[in-house]
Amino acid sequence: MKAEPTRVLVVEDHQVVAEGLAALINDQKDMKVIGHAGSVSESIARAAELKPDLVLMDFRLIDGTGADAASGIRQLRPETKLIFLTREDSDAARFAALEAGASAFIHKSRAAQDVVDAIRTVAGGGSLFTPRGIAQLLNNRREVEAQLERLTAREKEVLRLMAEGMASREIASKLGISYTTVRTHIRSLGSKLGVHSKLEAIVKARELAIVE
Repeated sequence: MKAEPTRVLVVEDHQVVAEGLAALINDQKDMKVIGHAGSVSESIARAAELKPDLVLMDFRLIDGTGADAASGIRQLRPETKLIFLTREDSDAARFAALEAGASAFIHKSRAAQDVVDAIRTVAGGGSLFTPRGIAQLLNNRREVEAQLERLTAREKEVLRLMAEGMASREIASKLGISYTTVRTHIRSLGSKLGVHSKLEAIVKARELAIVE
């Protein structure tokens, strides 16, 4: 008896990308796209309605993250497999995907065949997260949490605003504190995190998931 094709729900808020993925998947004999959603809320509703075997989703959606969507979908359909296909490349995103129950996290720069292979692997009960990779993610997460614990709430605010491109005087005005106090916080951040420029602030704030 011929096996039924894997039924895939595509969650992607860029229509042209969603259509490209549908064309790729529907060109395979062992899988087919049964629907599309462009947001967290829509993806959960569509998963409940269509009952897909597998959800292929972006991490950044218009009303939240793919991890939010994945958690909602798994609550309704714990048997549904999850793959993230995204431009996001941070450990924070990978860890969130893993926590939400994903079996794969693929960058959009990968070849089309890699996406197809991932769908086959995950649909068959496999995972692209290796034990070594999971251990590394957990270790990195512990390091991030340790760094966050060293920061005061005000230092986190200053770091976030630095990462958003604000100058010291703008930060002072935004937070209602003096310019001198802002410079003191920035020196403290430099000492605790090695952050000495706006570029470094952006990188570190993303690493610590203080900004997206």
